[in-house]
Amino acid sequence: MKKWSTSFRIWHWVNAFVVMGLIGTVLLRETFLNSRENASIISNKLLEMGIALSGEQAKVIAKSIFAPMWEWHIYLGYLFGALVLYRLALFFTKSGKQSFCFKELDMHHKLVSAGYVVIYVSLFFMAISGLMIHFYEELGVLKETAHDIKELHEAVYNIILIFVPLHVAGVVVAALRGEEGLISKMVNGK
Repeated sequence: MKKWSTSFRIWHWVNAFVVMGLIGTVLLRETFLNSRENASIISNKLLEMGIALSGEQAKVIAKSIFAPMWEWHIYLGYLFGALVLYRLALFFTKSGKQSFCFKELDMHHKLVSAGYVVIYVSLFFMAISGLMIHFYEELGVLKETAHDIKELHEAVYNIILIFVPLHVAGVVVAALRGEEGLISKMVNGK
């Protein structure tokens, strides 16, 4: 059974919390803090009070409501970028490489490891594309190109959104099928 280093375990759990925070901010923005829906609510409620707003004015107000929350997405994104760089550095350690030792694995674990390669590539892309979207002007990227990058960023987000519950379910199933200590090794290394 693999033994995870302290640095890898810390990276894993900090990364898990940061990714959950990033997912949470996106889900809030797409649901409760959706600017289109909230603009409509604001416009209708103000109209009931005798105050007329244009659709664009209502949208500006709605966007100002989620702006503080979206700042958290940006701050978490910076931390996420640093965590991706840290994971790249961890790759050069014994603990960091063991996810990619395909020779010693049965077919099931080779597929699991291939899945981790996909998720690591996705995480790397999300960090780079998120920074490119945020700093597109400073990088000299056209607004249209930044919009295209944002579309790809949002598409790859779906891979991560699918991975998180699959990862948790996979760990639980593996523990139930006889890989005892799998969870505790990622928590305390024993």
